[in-house]
Amino acid sequence: MSASKKAALTVTTATAVAALLPLLTAAPALARPVADTKDKQPKPPAVMSTVGGSLLGRPGTQVQLGAGAPVLPKQLSGRSWIVADAESGDVLASHNAHWRLAPASTLKMLFADTLLPKFPKEQAHLVTPEDLKGVGEGSSLVGIKEKQSYSVHDLWLGVFLRSGNDAVHVLAAMNGGVPQTVKDMNAHAAELQALDTYVVSPDGYDAPGQVSSAYDLTLIARSGMQKAEFREYCATARAKFPGEQKKGKKRETFEIQNTNRLLTGDYGIAPYKGIAGVKNGNTTHAGSTFTGVAERNGKVLLVTVMNPAGTESHAVYKETQRLFDWGFAAAGKVTPVGQLVPPKSARTDSSTDGTAPAPGKNKQSDTVRASAGSDKPGGVGTALAVAGGALVLLAAAGYLVNRRWPLPELVRRRHPQGSMRGSDQGPDPDVNP
Repeated sequence: MSASKKAALTVTTATAVAALLPLLTAAPALARPVADTKDKQPKPPAVMSTVGGSLLGRPGTQVQLGAGAPVLPKQLSGRSWIVADAESGDVLASHNAHWRLAPASTLKMLFADTLLPKFPKEQAHLVTPEDLKGVGEGSSLVGIKEKQSYSVHDLWLGVFLRSGNDAVHVLAAMNGGVPQTVKDMNAHAAELQALDTYVVSPDGYDAPGQVSSAYDLTLIARSGMQKAEFREYCATARAKFPGEQKKGKKRETFEIQNTNRLLTGDYGIAPYKGIAGVKNGNTTHAGSTFTGVAERNGKVLLVTVMNPAGTESHAVYKETQRLFDWGFAAAGKVTPVGQLVPPKSARTDSSTDGTAPAPGKNKQSDTVRASAGSDKPGGVGTALAVAGGALVLLAAAGYLVNRRWPLPELVRRRHPQGSMRGSDQGPDPDVNP
C-alpha cells in the first residue's frame, strides 16, 4: 500500500474513532450514577424474624396468587409493607415484613394501646414545665400550654389527631415519666409478640436503636382497634381543643384536624373509601410511615407501608391506597403467606415461636358478621369490625373471639366548604425532624 493510501486510511480511522469516542464514553457516564444510587439503597437483612410464618422472614415480596387473583400493583416503593385481614389475621401479601426500621409517629399506636386503659378520660391534669421537658426540637405539637389544665380526653385527641409529642409527654408524665412509659411500652410490645419493636422515645421521635417493622405495626394496630376508645380517637377527623385559659375570660377552643390524609382528604389526597384510622408518621430518619384500617363489603383490612422511595407526592398514602385496592380485590383468591399472631397470654397452642395460631381459633363465624353500612365518599357509615381472630377468650388477656366491634359515629367525616387544602399549602404538620 502506498504511503499516501496509508496516510489516508490512518486519517479516516482516526476520524471514525474520534466520532465514536463520545458514544463510547457516554454509556458508562450515564450508567454509573444509576448503579451508585441503587447500591446506596439499604438492603433488608438476609435473615429476619419468622414470627407469623417462615415466609414472612424472607426478604422481598411474598405473595401466593390463586385463580382470578389480581397481580400486585407496580408502583410500590416502600422498603417494607404488609396487607392483612384484620379479622382472621391472614397476611395476604408482604414485602420485607420483619425488616426493623424507624417507625416515626406510627409508634404512637403502641403508646396508646399501652396507656389508654390507665386513665379515665374525664380525669384532668394541670401541666407543669417538667411535663414538657424532652419534647424533641421540631416535633409535631397540638399546642399544650404550661400551667393549663387538660382532660385525658383532650390529651388523647392531641395524640391521635395532631400527633402531638407534647400531649404524649404529658400523658407519659402522668404515667410516672418517660423512662417508665418506655419500659411499659416495651413490655406491652413483648406481650403482643411485636418482637421487632424496641422503644426509646414514646412519641416515635427519631432515637438511636428505636425500631419496629411493618409486621409489628400491623399487629399493634390490630390490638389497639379492639379498644373502643382507640377506635374512636383514630377515626376522629376533627375536634375542638382547649385554648389557653386567660384570667377573667371564658376558655376558648380551636379546631384540630387529623393528620391522617386518607381520613381527612387533605393535601391533594382524596379520602379513601371505607377508611377508619389508624396512624401516620414522618421523620428525617424514618421517612414516611403509615398504618391504616379500612372496610369494604364486610371485609376489614390492615395495611402498613414504611419509607417509600418513590418520588410521587405523598407516596405513603398512594401506595397504601393501591395495597388496599389490591387486598379487597384479592381477598379469598390468595393463599396467606403468614398470620398475625395472638398475644402471648392469649395462646393456647404448644408452639414456642408464636407462628402457629390456636387450632380453630382463626376462623370467624358467619353468624357474627354484621352488614356494612354506607360507603359513600365523605362518610364511612360502616359497621367496621376488627375481630379477635387468633385471640382466644381469656379473661386475663381481655380479648374476645369472633366478635365485631362496630365503628362509632365519630368515623363519619365531614368536609365543609373550603376545608380541603391543596398540596401547595405547606408541609405535612406530622413531621418530627
